[in-house]
Amino acid sequence: MSAQELRDKTPDQLRDELTSLKKEAFNLRFQQATGQIENTARMRQVRRDAARVKTILNEKAAAAAAEA
Repeated sequence: MSAQELRDKTPDQLRDELTSLKKEAFNLRFQQATGQIENTARMRQVRRDAARVKTILNEKAAAAAAEA
């Protein structure tokens, strides 16, 4: 998921995306603990995607505050 794709989304869509990423990260951690995880690189990718979403949410919030 690229940052440009995320910037085109609304804050509500970004929050939904963040929620789904957090759920996926939880499930991946659970799989790792039980030894069932197949793609270990996915954990890193999900974590970075969540950070990217948070960054863009903060950018949008700062831009909205600057306009007001």
